Amino acid sequence: MYEERPSRLTGAVVWRRTPEDPAARPVLPDGCMDLLFSEGRLLVAGPDTRAHVPEGPPRAWAGLRFFPGTAPALLGVPARELRDTRVELADLWPAARARRLCDRVAAAPDAATALEDIALRWAAGSEGPDPLLRRLVERLDAGRPVAVTAAELGIGGRALHRRCLTAFGYGPKTLARILRLQRALALARSGIPYAETAARTGYADQPHLARDVRQLAGRTLGELLGG
Repeated sequence: MYEERPSRLTGAVVWRRTPEDPAARPVLPDGCMDLLFSEGRLLVAGPDTRAHVPEGPPRAWAGLRFFPGTAPALLGVPARELRDTRVELADLWPAARARRLCDRVAAAPDAATALEDIALRWAAGSEGPDPLLRRLVERLDAGRPVAVTAAELGIGGRALHRRCLTAFGYGPKTLARILRLQRALALARSGIPYAETAARTGYADQPHLARDVRQLAGRTLGELLGG
């Protein structure tokens, strides 16, 4: 079983998955990074540019999914260094500090809530993410073109690209493409016909939508919705 809820950390989502959920569902690119706990291990899931399929037998997971662009400021690690990876927190931070956090989560009554508490403490002790990046995400998720958005935010293309690499792990065009994919999947899951979904989310046509889904998700739209 999979379940999630809004976090007390702005924009984040707390989620859980039990071993009874047998399907190895692909984790699709969404612009986010996650703090994960499973079987005594504390990991960071970097930003994906392709579908990630969990390996091994089903097991319990707890996670905190950060709002796009916010995790690097809390972790102190540029997102570009974590792109398409799952790494132990101990590989990013001093091992003793990572172990203390891992032990705290393992001993907690609810691992997902413990992850949330940890992230809230990190946020309280940091300057927080660049507010420009949140505005960037909001505009791109509304379908605004990258060049227009950069002009609206008063930032040059090269500077925006550098800041996106640090915050998201890739440039603004890739971020816009991933956010568009998520909008399209949400519409298609709600029953909107594929052609209308493509038109409403800014694709040239339905074949364009199909190609983008295949490239980013590794499956057809029908396979994703059927699963």
